[in-house]
Amino acid sequence: MLDDFFLRAIIAGICVALIAGPLGCFVIWRRLSYFGDTLSHASLLGVAVAILLETNFTFSIFVVSGAVSLFLIYLRVKTSLPSDALLGLLAHSVLAVGIVVLGFMTWVRIDLLSLLFGDILAVSVTDIWLIFFGGILVLLTLAAIWRPLFADTVSPDLAEAEGMRPKLVRIIFTLMLALVISVSIKIVGVLLITGLLIIPAAAARNLASGPIQMAFISMITGSIAVVCGLFSSLTWDTSSGPSIVVTALVLFILTLLPLNRIRSVLGNYSERLSNRGIKQ
Repeated sequence: MLDDFFLRAIIAGICVALIAGPLGCFVIWRRLSYFGDTLSHASLLGVAVAILLETNFTFSIFVVSGAVSLFLIYLRVKTSLPSDALLGLLAHSVLAVGIVVLGFMTWVRIDLLSLLFGDILAVSVTDIWLIFFGGILVLLTLAAIWRPLFADTVSPDLAEAEGMRPKLVRIIFTLMLALVISVSIKIVGVLLITGLLIIPAAAARNLASGPIQMAFISMITGSIAVVCGLFSSLTWDTSSGPSIVVTALVLFILTLLPLNRIRSVLGNYSERLSNRGIKQ
């Protein structure tokens, strides 16, 4: 019989995996992996602001991450710097500012490791409800903007010509990423949330034959990574957040191995058929 805290961890982790799966697909398609890192680093500043102002952690992280994402969009318009330079500037700046602000608050004892790597076993029932309703909001919004967002991913000019308002869709997408990161920070922490976004989606890309299929496979892969990662951390007494991400990495590697064999077998088989056709 599993303890209540472990069941809460499984439920919360699966909820986060179901949210992160389809969003992670768009992160990969739009090549925004470093953008996820930037928002996750901004969450540390959000924690500092929450402690300083005595507000809710999740709300503060969402506000700060959302502000950073909007500021990035503003910088892209106002400067000629490439996107990777702007992302690097913001990522390291907000992380440094967050650590400095936390350092000034000497009257507060902070478990920095739990912020960096998460503490999923400490998830409460309130956290689960917050993740659940936040996840429903994100998934419904993603379903509503799926077509224009996907069109903007494939061809921004075509999306603009079709009147799909791609600029507004990009803002909504970045705010959704900020919301997912804010509700997931307790699960895997600042440093690992991008891994939970990207690795299941990358594994799904090796198996899927279309975008919708890739989104669903990513959700399933992330859920399996959460469950197996938690049980492995229980068995070997390892940190839960890193164990989940490592399990996701193992699943990604497993998707590579059989695919290569299958492609090789299919390639040899098709070559034999073509050779027989030539001989005949």
